[in-house]
Amino acid sequence: MVNTGPRNAASERLRKVFGSVLDATPLPPLYRVRQRWEPSPPLDIPALVDAQFDAVGLSRGLVPGMRVALTAGSRGIRDIVPILQASAAYLRRAGAVPFIVPAMGSHGGATAAGQVQLLRSLGITEAGVGCSIHATMEVVEVGRLADGLPVYVDRHAAEADGILVINRIKPHTSFHADIESGLAKMCAVGLGNREGAETVHGRGVAGLRSQLAPMARVVVERCKVLAGLAILEDAREATADLVALPPAEIGAAGEAALLARSRTMMARLPFDQLDVLVVDEMGKNISGTGMDTNVIGRLRIPGQAEPATPSISIVVVLDLSDASHGNGAGVGLADLIPARLARKIDFATTYISHLTAGIIGVQRGALPITLPTPRDTVAMALRVCGQPDLSAVRLSRIRNTLLLDEILVSPPLLPEVVANPRLEVAGTEVEGWELEMGAG
Repeated sequence: MVNTGPRNAASERLRKVFGSVLDATPLPPLYRVRQRWEPSPPLDIPALVDAQFDAVGLSRGLVPGMRVALTAGSRGIRDIVPILQASAAYLRRAGAVPFIVPAMGSHGGATAAGQVQLLRSLGITEAGVGCSIHATMEVVEVGRLADGLPVYVDRHAAEADGILVINRIKPHTSFHADIESGLAKMCAVGLGNREGAETVHGRGVAGLRSQLAPMARVVVERCKVLAGLAILEDAREATADLVALPPAEIGAAGEAALLARSRTMMARLPFDQLDVLVVDEMGKNISGTGMDTNVIGRLRIPGQAEPATPSISIVVVLDLSDASHGNGAGVGLADLIPARLARKIDFATTYISHLTAGIIGVQRGALPITLPTPRDTVAMALRVCGQPDLSAVRLSRIRNTLLLDEILVSPPLLPEVVANPRLEVAGTEVEGWELEMGAG
């Protein structure tokens, strides 16, 4: 842990200088607004998993006694436990011996124990999934690209008789291309442990765009990848579909088509411009960058243009999720935070995540200006957002960048809410800024 004493002292000095102004700054009334999205019908996950694996002929490649590694990442995927349960059960019925390997690059503090703990926080345990978990940070170099770039795979996965790659497919938080977050990234980065993550991220955004698919192809060809299982989620983070891909479609046209489909289902803020966005919590269980950059419209990567929309002047984050276990990766995407968030950050773990990401992570790991309390933080955002008329500040408050079906908005946004058929005002003015936000 890094000593945050000097920063806490600085925030207290800010209180002495700006306290009277902040105390006199009224927080705007907020109105609860709902976004209307078509809900996905409930899925019979075991039946769908069986049908998808049958569709790609997975059982034909299974023989009794073969050991098959199932990948489990670090992201908070709502139905990951039943999906892993059903996948393991399918393999066992064919006589195979399934086991879980953490496939999360350097997450979990780049230690095997840390990665197992992270899986446990997501509900992924040996008892819950029905098979053993084999964790190691040891890797095997399984090949090289034409330019000499090495490709690494977790030792347990490399020594298995087969690998079943399971992951959610969605737009990436650092770049856009035909292949982004999904099965190919799980092969190239997740299964590569720390070495794989550093190899890919060391080449920056250009490396991510150009190397993910070729590296995944090496893993598929050299490590007996049996199939991929893509998880697609709707705007409410519910599982919308499960699609199995044959090995040849991982990092290829099949996966690209699923990414395009996923992009249409993403939850978004309904406003193109905000003066202030208040995010109640960030965390690694919410996004690899703590907050989804596709939602807040910020990349903060040197040399990369920022998205045109949404344009948000000041981003405030009030807390770090407990499921992050102190990993504050992405905190640098915020402008202002309260001291309570800063105190929760395990800087060693956070810096490992950012430095492993190379140029992509450096700015995102910077600690924002820290104020003593959540109220001070929001009040300061109102003062520095560039809108001198406080009654005209366009402010929205969200729980996190995953949960956007219900948001809070200040009065200047109400005309846009009324004009948008996908939005509805869910009630009158919401009370309780101070009560909900507590003390620092």
